[in-house]
Amino acid sequence: MISLNELWFVLIAVLFIGFFFLEGFDFGVGMETQILAKNDTERRVLINSIGPFWDGNEVWLITAAGAMFAAFPEWYATLFSGFYIPFVFALLALIARGVAFEFRGKRDSLAWKRTWDACIFIGSFLPPFLLAVVFASFIKGLPIDGEMQMYAGFTDIVNVYTVVAGLTVVLLCLVHGLMFTTLRTVGDLQVRARKLAQKLLIPLAVLFTAFVIMTYNMTDIFEQRGTILMIIVALGVIAFVLSGYFMTKKKDGYAFGMTGAVMALSVTSIFVGLFPRVMISSIDQAFNLTITNAASGHYSLKVMTIVALTILPFVLGYQIWSYFVFHKRVHEKEHLEY
Repeated sequence: MISLNELWFVLIAVLFIGFFFLEGFDFGVGMETQILAKNDTERRVLINSIGPFWDGNEVWLITAAGAMFAAFPEWYATLFSGFYIPFVFALLALIARGVAFEFRGKRDSLAWKRTWDACIFIGSFLPPFLLAVVFASFIKGLPIDGEMQMYAGFTDIVNVYTVVAGLTVVLLCLVHGLMFTTLRTVGDLQVRARKLAQKLLIPLAVLFTAFVIMTYNMTDIFEQRGTILMIIVALGVIAFVLSGYFMTKKKDGYAFGMTGAVMALSVTSIFVGLFPRVMISSIDQAFNLTITNAASGHYSLKVMTIVALTILPFVLGYQIWSYFVFHKRVHEKEHLEY
């Protein structure tokens, strides 16, 4: 039977998968406001397309961090102290983005709107980039000592491998967001979103290929979980190819599902490669943080499991209901007043 330690590792993985799948298209749409939109009306349409969802999607990240704090306090402590600066920048970017959504339309001033538009773009680009850098650092290894203290320098966190990971995730979020736009808009904006997504598939494939090759050569996760990781990579390739196929056939719902599958499989591969570790020490394998030495006590995990199983269905039900209520497409004529 699965232990409570393993159960909570899986639950945290699921929360991060949900966050990247859902908030991933939010980030993509935020970047589109500067890349795809031609005028203020189109920017407002794009913002309104994610208006009912973006704040709820961010809850997945908060919940994942909270679950990590409660279930694996040593992991939480090492992670958040060691990555303090990247997390501060990510948090500030998310705050600026959320404020920009609310403040952008409060004044009819070009300079005012451009300032908040810049905040939306930066707040949509920086968090996925930084989070991808953090996750890539997990599997590459970090200088963690026997006291579970992390003493990482700049190059331990920011290097060719982690930067490639960051750019890959950012571009994947953009493509994922473009496909969400095809589901939520009509007319020329929808057509341009689909065409841009198709054009970005080639550079995205190049980045993914480079990242997989570098992961194979620079980490030990293929040695630890080679068989299952190869299956995940194969499934990811199939989903990626299918996303391009469905784009050409204008089957946007299926294409969105496939880009989401690529995102979900990418995050899954990180956690599969880590297990049973949660952070890898580059100093000595004996200093690795695992689901055993980083976990809370059995009683705490038991209580948390009961609470989570009680509350989770209501949370999921609410979010599913919100997507159902706001599923209609956004039309430009309905938002000219902004």
